[in-house]
Amino acid sequence: MATKAAKGFILVCLQLLLCFSQINCIRAKGEDGSDDEIKGMFVFGSSLVDNGNNNYLENSTAKADFLPYGIDFPKGPSGRFTNGKNVIDLLGEMLKLPCLIPPFSDPSTKGSKLVHGVNFASGASGILDDTGFLAGQVISLNQQIRNFETVTLPEVKKQLGVNRRENRKAMKQYMFIMGTGGNDYLFNYFARKREYNVSLETFTANLTTSLSLQLKKLYKLGARKFVLMSVYPLGCSPMLNAMRKDGCVEVMNQAAILFNDGLKSIIDAAKSDMPTSNLVLVNSYNIVTDIIQNPSSKGFKDANNPCCEVVPLTQLAGNGVSCKKGGRICMDRSAHVFFDGLHPTEKVNMEIATKAFTSNLKTEVYPINVNQLAQL
Repeated sequence: MATKAAKGFILVCLQLLLCFSQINCIRAKGEDGSDDEIKGMFVFGSSLVDNGNNNYLENSTAKADFLPYGIDFPKGPSGRFTNGKNVIDLLGEMLKLPCLIPPFSDPSTKGSKLVHGVNFASGASGILDDTGFLAGQVISLNQQIRNFETVTLPEVKKQLGVNRRENRKAMKQYMFIMGTGGNDYLFNYFARKREYNVSLETFTANLTTSLSLQLKKLYKLGARKFVLMSVYPLGCSPMLNAMRKDGCVEVMNQAAILFNDGLKSIIDAAKSDMPTSNLVLVNSYNIVTDIIQNPSSKGFKDANNPCCEVVPLTQLAGNGVSCKKGGRICMDRSAHVFFDGLHPTEKVNMEIATKAFTSNLKTEVYPINVNQLAQL
């Protein structure tokens, strides 16, 4: 029989284990006892970076809070549009953040939970306010930024004990991740092309101008370190399989290329538009295209079909994107590039995050990588 001292020791260990397992985690410290350079992340965008905000939207059809989504995620279905971790989770691990970034819409995301950042992203949303109308209720990028400005930022400053003068210094310890743009093409421009009387080039120019203004808004609020995730090759997604004849839908890929060129221009212009800021472009378009063109080189076997069962656009109530609730799923998720009709598997997310963090190729990250950004 264990002694009272032994029982007490076990109890203390269990309490410590419980404490460290909570999402509401303690602040990370460097080896020298000082705060880590990067304290957390504020995340904006759409489903590729959404950590569960749409779970709390009653009238949204863009949800991933059911199996088989999250089948490989430690907490099961969480609202992440993949089988396991998304790029945000993986970058957080590489930055040695002590916990997952909580979604803004979760009522428990308050107080000390905000110290390491908040995820504002919303699946099916876009840069434009009307993007996502096909999915019902979504949180537009403009609203995400308002949520940061009016709700989260004042509370984070309170938790950190900083005043207005110290705000910029405090915000320098956070990365601002922006992952948006693809839905503005798929579920806006191309979905209602008859309503638009502008060319793809003009639409893209307006889109990147809007995004530039939104980034400047965050800059005025104190943001200094930005990571812009490019749009990946939309035309190669399984959602468009019915439209694909030989290879990918080139007009969709051309749209992504035009937008990504605009992102690079934003970064180059930031030297004068947003002095003292540093921006990184993660070219997931090139990273994913390299995988699709030569999947076996990265250990993939299927770059064309979704891992989960998806109801195609040609069938009643099918959107070509979402996994069917309780539907069939591939056994080897690591062999697939796409998990559903649009979103990549955790393995692809790992490829993107690793390249973002370590690559020295400007065709993959520009002008520096995320790890180098963290040291600035």
